[in-house]
Amino acid sequence: MPDPEPEEPAPPVSDLSDRDRAVLAMERRGWPGPGAKERAIREDLGISPTRYYQVLGALLDDPRALAHDPVTVNRLRRVRAARREGR
Repeated sequence: MPDPEPEEPAPPVSDLSDRDRAVLAMERRGWPGPGAKERAIREDLGISPTRYYQVLGALLDDPRALAHDPVTVNRLRRVRAARREGR
């Protein structure tokens, strides 16, 4: 009986960029108010809050982000869905 072919290693669960992982990490944090978060976005990530929310929106639809941080992504998806229903 021939030996079965060796399986190829699975790709890493999260092949998100460093910036994408940092955006998700920032969303896990609690914030005392909107000003503190916007300041941290500019200082820690070096991007504008507008760009931050564009990146975040794309991450919510990215299966790699869901695999990397399912709790945060699912929470934010629920918030997004509730806002859309409220419109």
